[in-house]
Amino acid sequence: MVKETIFKYKTVKGPLHKFPALLKLLIFVLLSIMCIYLPPLWLLPGIAAAFTAGFYCGILLREQLTDLKPVFIYAILMYFLSVFSLLTENYSNLSLQIFIPRIDFIQIAFRLFFIVQLSALLFRTTSSVELKYSLNNIEVFIRKNLKIPGHPSFSNTISLFICFIPEIFSIWQAFNLSWKARAGREGLLKIKTLLFVLISLSFEKAAKKAIAIEARENF
Repeated sequence: MVKETIFKYKTVKGPLHKFPALLKLLIFVLLSIMCIYLPPLWLLPGIAAAFTAGFYCGILLREQLTDLKPVFIYAILMYFLSVFSLLTENYSNLSLQIFIPRIDFIQIAFRLFFIVQLSALLFRTTSSVELKYSLNNIEVFIRKNLKIPGHPSFSNTISLFICFIPEIFSIWQAFNLSWKARAGREGLLKIKTLLFVLISLSFEKAAKKAIAIEARENF
């Protein structure tokens, strides 16, 4: 069975696919900023709405859960670090209460959950080309109104970085499948072996893309 890649663009057209990429980008950025200040009880309807929007856009449940996998890993890691910190601070007065997640931890986890959902909806329903042109249009508009000379180089850098995020996950997925095909085990050895290769290959691909973009602009 082929495993899903995080934030992979869905060619199946849904309602969000038909939205202009620029408008979609601005709405999702605004919602992400609002998420930081929303009360915790408002986050649950937002998470449910994001799941519903994903289904209407043809994003399957396993794909949505794949996109949220980094959140689960991060939450589990932070939970164990929190418990370890409380154990070291209260080793003389231990109780089961230290294993109960704190309210602030739950709030941060929900905010991160919702923001990653919004990011996944953006990447799943917007191609890299659409994102690039949207960012270019924003920078051109700013330069025109502020009378700043030059080409939209900043937006090219940002779009290259944003569009490279799904590709990094795709590279890691390929490494992960190769590791398992060679009967590799999960653990620190896997991370130690693959992480350096991931960083090296990612930098190499990023450099090639930057050279290609520069060549097209000069042409």
